[in-house]
Amino acid sequence: MNSRVDVAVLARAPTPGMAKTRLIPALGAEAAARLHRRLVIRSLGTACAARLGGSVTLWGTPSLSHRFFRALGKRGVSCREQPSGDLGVRMQYALACSLPRPVLLIGTDCPGMTAGHLRAAARSLIEGKDAVILPAEDGGYVLIGLRSAAHASLFDGVPWGTSQVMEATRQRLRQLRYAWAEPAMLWDVDTPADLARLSGTGLI
Repeated sequence: MNSRVDVAVLARAPTPGMAKTRLIPALGAEAAARLHRRLVIRSLGTACAARLGGSVTLWGTPSLSHRFFRALGKRGVSCREQPSGDLGVRMQYALACSLPRPVLLIGTDCPGMTAGHLRAAARSLIEGKDAVILPAEDGGYVLIGLRSAAHASLFDGVPWGTSQVMEATRQRLRQLRYAWAEPAMLWDVDTPADLARLSGTGLI
């Protein structure tokens, strides 16, 4: 099995009023966008620090013409544009562009994710698991990794943005008879209630 593992990072452009919208009532549009920008940069740094031997690609939306993505590209970050469609469509596409090499896909809302978490997830795939997931405390997940091509049902019809995402995904994994690992549970930043946990991170 290939011991090199790619990392795909899904990110929205840090546009005020469009980024971290659920935090706007607490922070305001400009500050919410700045926080999102820091989270994206932190996630890219974590992905690179894991040194998994494969590529690190940022998948941006809604357009790579945004100055933030252009600046990252000038710094050597490999950037590609997310396709249209719901989150499941966009995730599946980003994963498919790396497969059949093992690949981890992450978002940018999990400041507690470390290079060690990524290495542990990659190790699960290298050692033979079909999939690896890091669940989030709110019922979603902050990482999914695949060893080979994913069946469309893994992402189709999942109630994205709800507390049922992880359980719905587990049901699909069982139906597909995938062997998977869940090395850790983490938390992500979605609502004003999550902001207190950012103290000491330097993000706010």
